[in-house]
Amino acid sequence: MCTVVVRWSTGQPVRVLALRDELTTRPFDDPGRWWPDQPDVVAGRDRLAGGTWCASRVATGTTALVLNRARERVAAPGAASRGVLPLLGVAHGTGWRDHVDLTGMAGFLLVLAAPDRLLTWDFDGERLRETEHPEGTVMVTSGGPEDRKTERHLDAFRAADPPEGWRDLVRQAPPRDDPGALVVRHEEDGRVFATVFGQLVEAEPGRLRLDHSREPWTARPWHTLAVEPGAPRVV
Repeated sequence: MCTVVVRWSTGQPVRVLALRDELTTRPFDDPGRWWPDQPDVVAGRDRLAGGTWCASRVATGTTALVLNRARERVAAPGAASRGVLPLLGVAHGTGWRDHVDLTGMAGFLLVLAAPDRLLTWDFDGERLRETEHPEGTVMVTSGGPEDRKTERHLDAFRAADPPEGWRDLVRQAPPRDDPGALVVRHEEDGRVFATVFGQLVEAEPGRLRLDHSREPWTARPWHTLAVEPGAPRVV
């Protein structure tokens, strides 16, 4: 995950935009209930490592997301995958740290968006720093040159109404070789790193609406996964 926008205020559903940038050859599954031991968690699944970049828990209305960080991008042999972190976040809330060994793990930013609070944890390979964010609209990226996204786009997201207003902002330009763009495409040595997935989340305890697209910059309709108490309904 490389770009996340969160809007939250007490008593309102949590709203999240998540844009995933990844190698285009890395396979993944669209959001679903992929983990039998967490039946009320809806998330996309990375087929290589088995984890996820964004997970939502229906019962609590909590969404957790992980972003790679510019520092310490490569994990040590045998270290845990960052893809476990969103699953731990929605399962244990702020207690997720008690359920994973960070030793050797690659750098990350973990976002925990709950109905009553928004927290992030920044790990640089050695130290973990926690930040609690005030109510409002917050944008986070993978850091480094990608922080230009916040400078360029945060005010527009604050002024727009999700989900349609945020979707319109993503559709304003096609993928570009520019770390400050919302949707990106960069080719080097025959490998393509690009925006491969976009999702819009609206969550509150017992209810989840998740719109998603593998080409979020186009005018094509997004798929909708709506979960009320009971089974999910795909529209």
